[in-house]
Amino acid sequence: MEANIQEYGQMNFNLPHDIVPLPSGGIFYPSKKKNVKVGYLTAADENILVNMDSKKTIKESIVLPLLRNKIYESDLRPEELLDGDIEAILIFLRNTSFGADYTINLIDPANSKEFSGKILLDELNIKKPNVLPDESGLYTITLPRSQATVKVKPLTMRDTIEIETVLESYPQGRVSPIITQRLLKMVVELNGSKDKGEIAKFIETMPIMDSKYIRNFISENEPRLDLNKEVIAPSGEKVNVVITFGVEFFRPFF
Repeated sequence: MEANIQEYGQMNFNLPHDIVPLPSGGIFYPSKKKNVKVGYLTAADENILVNMDSKKTIKESIVLPLLRNKIYESDLRPEELLDGDIEAILIFLRNTSFGADYTINLIDPANSKEFSGKILLDELNIKKPNVLPDESGLYTITLPRSQATVKVKPLTMRDTIEIETVLESYPQGRVSPIITQRLLKMVVELNGSKDKGEIAKFIETMPIMDSKYIRNFISENEPRLDLNKEVIAPSGEKVNVVITFGVEFFRPFF
């Protein structure tokens, strides 16, 4: 099934599509593509949307097959994309299918009553990072506690799916290694060494200060859309909303 979806998306470059700018500007990819051709959702794509596998995450059962079908680029696979670029493509697909209005249920802080807030998804801005990566898409940083020099990278979709797979298979009752698994994907070089065993050993004993520094650095410098919006409640109070890409975002498709 997945192979057919991939083949369909990669062969139909001449179908109706639009050009979607990537928040990353393509600097993390070998192709350096700043924009990608993305097809519009069709009735055939609804087969993917309504057949969500409850045993898989939304990313595996909906997002990945959908992107394989709608990205019309021969040299860029969805698995290689950063989350920020994926979010931009998903918002394009949603906007061109249902319009930019995104209605979400919120709580009025003045009286704890529920209300429907509206967000315009076509008004999202791109967050500009303070630090740019090198030509290989890597950042070189010195950790504050250990003073180790590491090269780090943002996570791709492939990375996050592999992490989720490891966590799901972890024995019940044992502490889930969610932090160390993410760090293992982020850190690609330690003091000039790319030895994975050496990096893994270092991560296991890494001071918390260094661990948080890496994760905060990536969070602050990975280019992506600013998903924070402000909604005015009926009482006049301001409610801060962070747009997420869970079931609520995909609900109109269902």
